[in-house]
Amino acid sequence: MNHSENPGRRAFLTHSGKAVAACALLGAGGQLAYAADPTSGTGEASRAMSSISEKQYYLDNVRLESGFDWQGDTAVSTQTELMTLEIRDGKIAALLANHQHPDATLPRYDAGGHLLLPAMRDMHIHLDKTFYGGPWRALSRPEGTTIMDMIELERKLLPELQPYTRERAGKLIDLLQSKGTSVARSHCNIEPVSGLKNLENLMAVLEQRKDGFACEIVAFPQHGLLLSKSEPLMREAMQAGAHYVGGLDPTNVDGAMEKSLDTMFQIAIDYKKGVDIHLHETSPAGVAAVNYMIETVEKTPELKDKLTISHAFALATLSPQQVDETATRMAAQGITIASTVPIGTLHMPLSQLKQKGVFVMTGTDSVIDHWSPFGLGDMLEKANLYAQLYIRPNEFTLSRSLAIATGDVLPLDDKGQRAWPKAQDDASFVLVEASCSAEAVARISPRTATFHQGSLVWGNVTKA
Repeated sequence: MNHSENPGRRAFLTHSGKAVAACALLGAGGQLAYAADPTSGTGEASRAMSSISEKQYYLDNVRLESGFDWQGDTAVSTQTELMTLEIRDGKIAALLANHQHPDATLPRYDAGGHLLLPAMRDMHIHLDKTFYGGPWRALSRPEGTTIMDMIELERKLLPELQPYTRERAGKLIDLLQSKGTSVARSHCNIEPVSGLKNLENLMAVLEQRKDGFACEIVAFPQHGLLLSKSEPLMREAMQAGAHYVGGLDPTNVDGAMEKSLDTMFQIAIDYKKGVDIHLHETSPAGVAAVNYMIETVEKTPELKDKLTISHAFALATLSPQQVDETATRMAAQGITIASTVPIGTLHMPLSQLKQKGVFVMTGTDSVIDHWSPFGLGDMLEKANLYAQLYIRPNEFTLSRSLAIATGDVLPLDDKGQRAWPKAQDDASFVLVEASCSAEAVARISPRTATFHQGSLVWGNVTKA
């Protein structure tokens, strides 16, 4: 098929770049049995606000962390105070004493004493293919099912799922917002079965939701960049405005590690894009792929700070000394890790990576689809999993664990000084029924309202 002869495709490529740019981010480059009820609210029902139309207003009774209580060198509890935020044009214009309103004409809203936390960031999700929002389905994956088996299953399922892409992606965004997430990075299938249709559908949804949700898109050759001969489609996706070049298991799927990775990197260089590759391989081939990618970035300045390795399960097979050496090289090149914080036999060296300066992000991955029925879309749950698996829990370490869910934005720095929010920060945050970050992580506390750049996008607050 000659794709250039399709007028719809031509129009899409011509006009979609500007649309997807509006959804771009402007910065930061096993499930558990507790989840907030997304229908729950707060405040008096007759006065609760599920939307705020004003560009400037006060938000009273906001609980902010103000410091740690120390016993010697140990933080034993977290101090908080109630304050008023002035929100103006999507920013936090000022932090004021509670109920202080310099401009008495501005509208006032009440946060009900709930804790203010930074907006959550789901940095690895697939918004374009899901059962979420449709009938319940739990597909069987018998023991011994391989990724090649799953690719073959996808080829059959995608035509069935594609008519529902826009509707279900919208419902997934609703779910994320109900958990406090207003920033995401979504992988989007680019392969011969889907063509660019999933990308077109996802971009349309993100354009519609851009005022309340910011999302980067990774063009993802799910059926193998080389195996499915998807390079031409990937290049079209870059022209259409996708932010990242994706890839998948260059040895186990594509069967040619260096050629697969070189092709992926060349597309990124040609279009001045970032790279975000799925690397599930735990064999020596996975380690070889990690090393090859690090070496490529080291000798290619255009790729510095532009590579994310998602999953990176091969790192779990390394010795602590090997992890230190690998992590040092990764940190020097700005290579980031996106982990779903897996539970089971793999014990990822996430805390060791962070200690060596590697930026570690987390994400949902699947939400009720043919890969997994378990996803909750909750980054606070991921922080909780991280804490249970990788730290010795106390007030300080629990509060630090929140960073994996927020892009390393924390209310207090390691010395207990307020680091967030500050005047002129984006007014993107979540209100939580918790006394402090440590409790929110440990208890996966319910969310009551989510704000994105000053807009109330989920939940409610009370009109004063």
